Amino acid sequence: MHNLIGQFEKVRTPFYYYDTELLRTTLRAINEESSKHEGFKVHYAVKANANPKLLTIIREAGLGADCVSGGEIEAASKAGFPSEGIVYAGVGKSDWEINLGLDKDIFCFNVESLAELDVINQLAAAKDKVARVAFRINPNVGAHTHANITTGLAENKFGIAMEDMVDVIEKAATMSNVKFVGLHFHIGSQILDMGDFKALCNRINELQDQLEIHHIIPENINVGGGLGVDYEHPDRVPVPDFKSYFDTYARHLKLRPGQTLHFELGRAVVCQCGSLITRTLYVKQGSVKKFAIVDAGMTDLIRPALYQAYHKIENLSSESPVEEYDVVGPICESSDVFGKQVPLNATKRGDLIAMRSAGAYGEIMASQYNCRPLPVGYTTEDMRAL
Repeated sequence: MHNLIGQFEKVRTPFYYYDTELLRTTLRAINEESSKHEGFKVHYAVKANANPKLLTIIREAGLGADCVSGGEIEAASKAGFPSEGIVYAGVGKSDWEINLGLDKDIFCFNVESLAELDVINQLAAAKDKVARVAFRINPNVGAHTHANITTGLAENKFGIAMEDMVDVIEKAATMSNVKFVGLHFHIGSQILDMGDFKALCNRINELQDQLEIHHIIPENINVGGGLGVDYEHPDRVPVPDFKSYFDTYARHLKLRPGQTLHFELGRAVVCQCGSLITRTLYVKQGSVKKFAIVDAGMTDLIRPALYQAYHKIENLSSESPVEEYDVVGPICESSDVFGKQVPLNATKRGDLIAMRSAGAYGEIMASQYNCRPLPVGYTTEDMRAL
């Protein structure tokens, strides 16, 4: 990024910069590793980043779309994702969102409750359509990740309890306007321990054995996403370990003949290609520490405030000896802190600062708190055109 400082200086900060060359490299790795295994289908989790330019690149790579709102279905459709590649999950789907999915004839709804199944059946009947549904099963499998992004435990709000699985599938069989096409799982996000995915495979194998007793063989198994990235070393590990990820499922998941295995990768696709670029407003010497006050805030990148998440922070403008700073933003909240005791090349007013590994859950989660404008996202191509 240092070679782009001249272009960065022409753009109002804060903004997001997306290295689209790295994104394409990442997508090639996904396709190369997933294509080694028959029946593997990858969908991009739109909630990670819905920047239209990135969506177009991801669609061009042949991935489907995993959506969790009607707005995401619209964004995916606008970016050219084919309807047969769109899956729609979410614990609280509203009627207009379900109707949108029906009108778009999406591949399937990942259903999370019997109450939701009833509504989908009713809305599909009103349109004289048959909705394809997969049931999201809560496998009660924990993941070694932050408590706020663990989704597969019995205590979480997501999914249908394992003990209710057969009853719900049999209930669907009595409905005229839904068709059961698969099972859906997701145990959490930012998972780096392949043992967590192996545990999910073992649980799915158990559930499939139970279903076979009832002569039920789903056409599709969807294992969600969850693969994490290396936030500490974004340059050393710019592309996640997709080989180990897909190989884990190929080795441990006992698919039945003809079954398709679906993945919903989000963070692993876009995280490392994105950086939040901000400018130093002031360097303030406090009584016990030094602050680098920047023009980006928790409104632009909320993860550190929300999850105490780590992002590598770099001074793009300075090669001076390293000093320690608390890097903070301008928002009127004590939690508006990007990092404490951050080692940075000696920083002064006007220096450009990069918050790395911000391509996932950065721009998409931005808000206008304090009446701040939303940050703009620029690609490599945009920068070259300046």
